[in-house]
Amino acid sequence: MKKYLILTLLLNFHALAQTPALKTVLVNQAGYNHNESKRFVAWGVEDGAPFQVKQGAKVVFNGTIKAYGGDFSAFNPTDYQLEYRVHVAGLQPSVPFQIKPYFQEILSSKLAYDFFMDVRGSTDPIHSNEAKVYGGGPSRDCGAYTLETVFETMFYASNPALFDNWKNEMGNGKTPDLIALILWHAEFAYHHVSYNGPVANRHGWLGYECTPKMNYDYWNTLDQLAAVCAAYHSFLKPYLAEEKYQAYRKICLEKWTQYDRHKVVRHWTYSNKWVDEGYQEFNEMGNAYGQSVFSNLFMYLTELNEKDGKPEQFLKWAQESTEDIIKNWDFTNVRHMWWIRNAEHITPQALAFYLLTLPEKAPKGTKEKLAAWQNHILSKTNNPWQYRVHSDTEWAHPRTKELGGAPALGGSLFASAYLLRTPKVREQAWSQVNFTFGLNPLGAHFGNKSKERIEINGYWEGIENGWPKAHPDGYGQLGLVRGTLDGTPLDKDFPRLKVENQADYTSAPTDKIGQNAYATEGWAISNRGWMTTITFSTLHSTRVSFVNEAGKAVTKAKKTDQVFVQLDAPLNINANAKDEAWVELKENEGEPVKYKVIETGANSNIFRAIYQPGKSKKTTASYGYWGFRKEANLLVN
Repeated sequence: MKKYLILTLLLNFHALAQTPALKTVLVNQAGYNHNESKRFVAWGVEDGAPFQVKQGAKVVFNGTIKAYGGDFSAFNPTDYQLEYRVHVAGLQPSVPFQIKPYFQEILSSKLAYDFFMDVRGSTDPIHSNEAKVYGGGPSRDCGAYTLETVFETMFYASNPALFDNWKNEMGNGKTPDLIALILWHAEFAYHHVSYNGPVANRHGWLGYECTPKMNYDYWNTLDQLAAVCAAYHSFLKPYLAEEKYQAYRKICLEKWTQYDRHKVVRHWTYSNKWVDEGYQEFNEMGNAYGQSVFSNLFMYLTELNEKDGKPEQFLKWAQESTEDIIKNWDFTNVRHMWWIRNAEHITPQALAFYLLTLPEKAPKGTKEKLAAWQNHILSKTNNPWQYRVHSDTEWAHPRTKELGGAPALGGSLFASAYLLRTPKVREQAWSQVNFTFGLNPLGAHFGNKSKERIEINGYWEGIENGWPKAHPDGYGQLGLVRGTLDGTPLDKDFPRLKVENQADYTSAPTDKIGQNAYATEGWAISNRGWMTTITFSTLHSTRVSFVNEAGKAVTKAKKTDQVFVQLDAPLNINANAKDEAWVELKENEGEPVKYKVIETGANSNIFRAIYQPGKSKKTTASYGYWGFRKEANLLVN
C-alpha cells in the first residue's frame, strides 16, 4: 500500500471556530454498516483522549482520539436492534445510532428512486407539460441532461431482487416500481427526441456557439434511450415490448452522429449562471465529461445482441471517448473537477463502468487514469471529516447554492476502491456517506426533516437532525419529494485548522451567498449522484457461491450431491421474517432462469436454496447485470 493511503493526521490541529454542533460528538445519525468503517469527529479534543461507545450505561468499546476523530470499525455487535452513543469527555454525547449489516443500502435504496418518481414534471411522459416545467423535464428543474435512465438502470443492475419488494406505486402490483420508472423515463425520452419547443425557463441555452440555439437539450434523450436498449437484453425483456424496444433502437441509430453522441461534447451549453457563465468546456446542465463513454458502451451492448448490429463502431467510439479522458482529464483544472459540481461524478464512474463491464476492451491507461484520480482525491481528504476540499484556502464553494459533491463522491470512491483493490479508499467512501448523514460541521443530515415528508414516508429513519432549511416551492418543487437532499455546509461552516507547515488553512472563509449555511438548495442531479453511491456500494458486499451443508464454498460436485446456492446481498428488509430473493441459474448452455433463495433465518442476511446438479455438467449462478454481475460456477462429474 502506498504511503498516501496510510497517511495519518499527525499534525498539530487547533480549533479556530466553534458552532453548537461542534460541541457534540458527531456521527452518522442513522448508523453504520456491520463490518465496515465507522468513524466520528470530536472537534477540539486532543490526541490520546479516551472515548467510549456505550449501549445505555454499558461500555461496549473503548478507543482513543486521533486528529479530532475516532474509529470504532472493530466494533461489530450481533444484536442489530440496539442503539449506541459515542461519549467523549468535554463534549455532549452523540445522538443514538445503530449498527447492522447492509444498513445504509437497505435504509436508502427505496428513497433513492422514490425521489425520481416524485420529482417528475408530469405523470404523462408523452404530453408532459414541458412548457410549464423549469428546464422541460422529465424531472422538475432539469432537462434530459439528468440522464435518469443511465443511472436508474445501473441502480437496478446492482441489486435487482431488492426492487421486487416494491411494486405498488408505478408498477400496479406486477412490475417493480423502479422498472416502471425506467420505462416511463424511456417513453419521455422517445417522445422528446426532437423536442425544441418552449420550457418554463432555464439558465441559458444549448447548442454550439454560432449554431441555432436550442431551448431543450433533446440530444441527451439518446443517452437515456441507449441505457434502456442495453437493459432490454439484460433484464427489461419481461416488461418492455420488442416493438417498442426496436423503435428506441432505431431512433438511436438514425440520430446518433447527428446528435454528436459518438464523441465527447465540449462547449455546448451556454449558461448565464454566475458560477459557470458563458460557454464552459463541460456543464452539469448539458454536457458532462464521460457521458459519451456510458452511452456508447450501452449501444455496444445493445448491438452485440442484434443480428444486423454493428457493435464495433460503438466500441470504437467508447474507446475514443475514454482515450480523451485519459489524455485530457486534468485534475488541476477546476472546470474538470469540483466546479462542474453535479456532473463531476460522471467522469470517474464512466471509467469504472467500462472497467467493470468490458475490462478486456478498455483502452490502455484506463485503470491508471482512475488510479491517478483516486490519488488526487485522497490528497484532498486529509482532514478530520475526510471531506474533499477544493484547496488549502477553500473547503467548499463560497457562493454556489447547489449541494456539494460528497453525496456522489462516495459512489466514485466505492467503484475505484473495488477495481483498484484499495480497501482504505472504501473507508473514505463511507466517510462521504457519513458526511451526508450528519458527520459534518453542522451535525445535520442533508435532507430537511419536514412534517410533510415524514407523513408520506419520505424521510430516512433514525435521523434526529435534518437540514434546518429547504426550498419546498423552488424550481424543483421539492417539498413533497421523498428522499430529497436539500443542503450542504458552505465554506464558512468549516472550522478552520491551524496546521503545522500549512498556514493557509487558517485563512478566513469567503462565503458570499448570504443568509446562512442553510441557503443551499436541492436538485435532481444532486440526488442522482447520491443514488450512484448506493449503487456502487454493493460491489464489495454482494457475493454468489455454491456451498455445502456446513456453508463451505464448493466448486465441484457429483450429480447426486446436494449443494446449496448462496447469495449474500443487501436484501434483508424485514428484520423479523425470512426474506426472499433470487439468483439466475444457467445449466450447461441453456438459458438462465430465476431460482428462488430464502433467508436462512430472520435477520441472517444469508439467502440459500438447495440445488441438485442432476444432468448439468456445469452450472453458473449469477446475480446482478453488466459490471455489477457476480457469479459462481459448479462443475459436476
